[in-house]
Amino acid sequence: MATPAGLSPASPPAIPGAAAVAACAAMAVSYVAVLYAPTVVLRLPPPTSLRAFLHRRFACAAVASTASALATAALLRVWSLGDFADMLAVFGVRKDHLLQAVVIPLLLTSLVYAGSFVNRLWLLASSWARDGDEVGVSCAQRLVLWIQAAVDDVMVWRNYVVAPFTEELVFRACMIPLLLCGGFKMSTIIFLSPVFFSLGVQLGYTVIFGWYAAFLFIRTGNLLSPIVAHVFCNMMGLPVFSSPRTKGVASVAFLAGSICFFWLLFPATSPELYNTRLDRCRCWHGFCNWK
Repeated sequence: MATPAGLSPASPPAIPGAAAVAACAAMAVSYVAVLYAPTVVLRLPPPTSLRAFLHRRFACAAVASTASALATAALLRVWSLGDFADMLAVFGVRKDHLLQAVVIPLLLTSLVYAGSFVNRLWLLASSWARDGDEVGVSCAQRLVLWIQAAVDDVMVWRNYVVAPFTEELVFRACMIPLLLCGGFKMSTIIFLSPVFFSLGVQLGYTVIFGWYAAFLFIRTGNLLSPIVAHVFCNMMGLPVFSSPRTKGVASVAFLAGSICFFWLLFPATSPELYNTRLDRCRCWHGFCNWK
């Protein structure tokens, strides 16, 4: 395939497209296969509790993520960059523009959940009208108790820490640079890379989020953006499209929020907001060619 635009002669050479696809497929398979390594390969006894089971899976996910990152670094020859910060930036791990990378995608993603917010506020208002000031005290107490319980809850760590960070690292930060340097168009990558994710976790609806996460990663060049969106979506669950108790207000809010989301999708993810310079780019810097 042709070398992507923006690749300077001093940059690591672009890899064959077939090699990029094969590497992505191998990463997706290994991300799932390694979960069974403790019992199948290492012959360890089955875990005796959910905590032990998830701790083992956390370790396996960390191994798979590290292996994928090392494979990507080898294929793209990132060591030729010299500076360690530049090597990390290949995976979207950067210390610049952190506020924009976190806040803007979070606010943008929340628009899709306008119906969910209305539904929850409606429930809160109903409780307030019934129980008065006790609701505020009860909510505060429940929040404190939830935070205390969450620190020691393995499911919280799974849903809000381990899964978002490892999945975004493998399926976005590793795969997308490979596909970009493999000469694929950005639109193709956005729709292709989530297919590997769905193969790995075997959930069709994750493809939709994968499109959005890939879009965020390419446009911002920062791994934090899809991670923040991933954590927020895990916390909120599926958006509320309608709710009988709100008498259509939640439906209107969802529709209005969705319209605003698509209207702001490109302006809110403009590469200029997240990057100081858009020249001298390498093949993995998709945002340079998508302004």
